[in-house]
Amino acid sequence: MKKNTLLEETASQTAGPYVHIGCVPNFAGLQTVTKTDLGNSLNIDAFGGQEITIQGKVYDGDGASVLDALIEIWQADGFGIYPRGNTDIAMPSNAYTGWGRCASNLETGEFIFKTIKPGKVIFNQDQYQAPHITFWIVARGINIGLQTRMYFAEEAEANKTDPVLSSIKDQSRVQTLIAEKTSNGNYRFDIHLQGAQETIFFDF
Repeated sequence: MKKNTLLEETASQTAGPYVHIGCVPNFAGLQTVTKTDLGNSLNIDAFGGQEITIQGKVYDGDGASVLDALIEIWQADGFGIYPRGNTDIAMPSNAYTGWGRCASNLETGEFIFKTIKPGKVIFNQDQYQAPHITFWIVARGINIGLQTRMYFAEEAEANKTDPVLSSIKDQSRVQTLIAEKTSNGNYRFDIHLQGAQETIFFDF
């Protein structure tokens, strides 16, 4: 009988205490060749869209702030287009990236992103996704990075027809994906890992 030569999947591991050293070494107090960590800036000055600030915290099941979380965002630009490299023409170093990374404050748990408000993203020939930002969260105790989305309360009409939001069976939980607009250009988006206010997480 021929032995199966396929390798088994490596067991998942938590992010551990070293995630900051590997992903945000300057934040962790290590001197590197760059003055800022990768993802520290989305280069919003290179794009003429509406500048916004997103603040929030990651909370555990007991309602306590997760102080060692690492959050990444990925989003389209103001025209609903995802920035991407070109095989023939390299993107300028100061181009808007559409991707950011932020470690939560080790004392307060607060994270902050300065970016631009994304536009509607095409889904198929006759349907668009509402403006949204994808979030990815890791921390000690999380075996696999969690992915969720942030939508905008003022985009109520677009949110009603968004194919992802429409696919959620328990529509009462959609509110966990809607950012609170605290002032012009400023939004609050808290992420709850467990509990009554648990944020919806996606596996795509």
